[in-house]
Amino acid sequence: MGYRLYLQARCARTAPHVTAENAVIKDIEHWDRDLKVPSLEGLDWTAARQVAEGTDRRDKFVGVMFGGGLFERSHHLMGMENALCAYLENPDEMKAMLRVIADYKIGYIRQMVKEIHPDIIFYHDDWGSKQNVFLPPRVWRDIIKPLQKEIADAIHEGGMIYMHHADCICQPIVTDMVEIGIDIWQGVIAQNDIVEIQRITEGKLAMVGGIDGPKIDVENITEEEIRAEVRRAVDTYCPAGRFYPAIPNGICFREWNDKIEKDELKKYGREFALKHPIG
Repeated sequence: MGYRLYLQARCARTAPHVTAENAVIKDIEHWDRDLKVPSLEGLDWTAARQVAEGTDRRDKFVGVMFGGGLFERSHHLMGMENALCAYLENPDEMKAMLRVIADYKIGYIRQMVKEIHPDIIFYHDDWGSKQNVFLPPRVWRDIIKPLQKEIADAIHEGGMIYMHHADCICQPIVTDMVEIGIDIWQGVIAQNDIVEIQRITEGKLAMVGGIDGPKIDVENITEEEIRAEVRRAVDTYCPAGRFYPAIPNGICFREWNDKIEKDELKKYGREFALKHPIG
């Protein structure tokens, strides 16, 4: 009970509001009774096809946002607390359920390739918080990693780049991310030791992030403080290469803060790029 209460308190601010009444999976031992997988037949790709066909691919990528990864889908179905406990207490059932979900995602990816052939898939699955990964690495490696490798393989077999969004701590599993075949990790928060990650991944994982968004997206902050944080990220992480400085979640929610951050990134980032050309 104590562990469950700890998880409830830890995850209350990071999970959708799933209750005993609205949860899809009410008993993980009978997940197959409750889980309904939609059909991939008959999907209307007309609008997506029009956008893809109207994009000049000599200048732009066609990308697809692919949300609700395996871990996120699991806690969307049963709630964060029950999902985390099920990963530890019912690993076989979780493997079986995620097998079905992964097969659906792989089928969807293959249909994307056939219909619009994206250049890049922006796959979304937060595997941790600002303090640590949600699952013990050994559990993540046993249950999530093998299926994620199959998803990555399907993306690459379709000739696409695999960009993975996880704006959280992933440092304990970052070499596994390389082994899976993730091309770009988008959402790298500054709470990771990014310099150390660059060292241990040996240039095999491009990264986007590094600017501490919550630190500068506050009231009563000066313009210089915002600009200094942007410069810190550029100076600290860009020298190793294959790093694009950005706010991990994309924006500051305060308009003025966002404007200053984007302006400094454009100016200082361009200055850095001109002084350190890719050669």
